[in-house]
Amino acid sequence: METALLSFCNWSTLGVCAALKLPQISAVLAARSARGISLPSLLLELAGFLVFLRYQHYYGYPLLTYLEYPILIAQDIILLLCVFHFNGNVKQAAPYMAVFLSSWFILTLQKWIIDLAMNLCTFISAASKFAQLQYLWKTRDSGAVSALTWSLSSYTCATRIITTLITTSDLTILIRFMIMLAFNIWVTATVLRFRKTTVKAE
Repeated sequence: METALLSFCNWSTLGVCAALKLPQISAVLAARSARGISLPSLLLELAGFLVFLRYQHYYGYPLLTYLEYPILIAQDIILLLCVFHFNGNVKQAAPYMAVFLSSWFILTLQKWIIDLAMNLCTFISAASKFAQLQYLWKTRDSGAVSALTWSLSSYTCATRIITTLITTSDLTILIRFMIMLAFNIWVTATVLRFRKTTVKAE
């Protein structure tokens, strides 16, 4: 039973993550605008994903418990380029890419660096969600933000809580996923709320 649950959670998470950012990317391309998307939020999320992937890889955790992160990072990079494109400054993406690439190697130069980065990872990821919430509250317009993407993120956090409990029981990772689950649900609800407000106003 436990093995079947673990297998279902792992593979369903991978399946969802393979298409997780596609509704958001599609919404941005269809609107030809990055309106409603917080750039700081996206950059912080990408940083959080990178640290989390490096941490899991460094400690040799089962591949299926973090295989979605390379997929999520690739999708976030595409979304980031779309945001820079529609904001009219694609060239500004280059320094960020250079920082993320060099971070991959710097993170594992010393064990204490990756451990510290992982401890900060939850804060970084929470800050990314809060930045998106703050942007939504400020503009009171969900614009091209995809509620589907955020609700799918909630699902993957829930499944990763289960897989972590079954496999590694790493408390740092568990706390991260529980906080991310709460924030993802909060952002989804906020996006839907301001979408209704916008529709009524029109």
